[in-house]
Amino acid sequence: MDSDDELTLSSSAMDALKAFYAERDENARRFAELNAAATAAAAAAAAAGAEADKPALIEPLATLEVPLSMKLFTEDWNASQFWYSDDTANLLARQLMAGAGPETLIAVVSTPSVFVALKNAMVSMPDAEKPKLLLLEYDHRFAVFPEFVHYDFNAPTKLPASLRGTADRIMVDPPFLSEDCQTKTALTARWLARSVTKPVILSTGERMAPLIIEKLYKAQGLRPTDYVPEHAHGLSNEFYCYANFESPDWKFLAD
Repeated sequence: MDSDDELTLSSSAMDALKAFYAERDENARRFAELNAAATAAAAAAAAAGAEADKPALIEPLATLEVPLSMKLFTEDWNASQFWYSDDTANLLARQLMAGAGPETLIAVVSTPSVFVALKNAMVSMPDAEKPKLLLLEYDHRFAVFPEFVHYDFNAPTKLPASLRGTADRIMVDPPFLSEDCQTKTALTARWLARSVTKPVILSTGERMAPLIIEKLYKAQGLRPTDYVPEHAHGLSNEFYCYANFESPDWKFLAD
């Protein structure tokens, strides 16, 4: 190719590229707003707590645009971040919220897309009826939410002691399909649960089934269901939804 020749894109390719950059910039703008609102809420809560000589409490971020979108949080595949499709996230959130009340604590472990779906589902609910939420997550970007607690599966119980035995419903998606990660995340779930009879949903690889059913979650009674979680950008690994209860959205697979 001569030096005077220039590589040009078709008009449709240019339009697609412009749309990509526009969406990227809009998501960056919305995340900046989310971060600013979280910072302001934390500062206000800290000031109020200092005046009242009480611990700071961060109120929910009521001024943000809704619905919130996982597009604000770009996936990092090297960190094994694969967000669920909206349909899957909403279905799992619906199951976690079924029958929940203001005294219910829903703990979401390494599953931020379901947490965001829960936040969206609760927007229209009266405050007096909203269940409490907890997000255990490694990615500090999610610290924009007051329910965030930093979590590293390598330290499965290195968490605030006040959280032990408090969760009434638990959603878990271990970041890696390794026995080490699965075992440590299961330890976190047991540590959080108010009792072994509380509802637990686990989304992970089909090949982990023997470890999950026969060992890690045997006491909780987890079994594979016929619901297949979907990821927004696809995933080559076959995933199962495991649970210790049946629902209108899934039944246990036959043994």
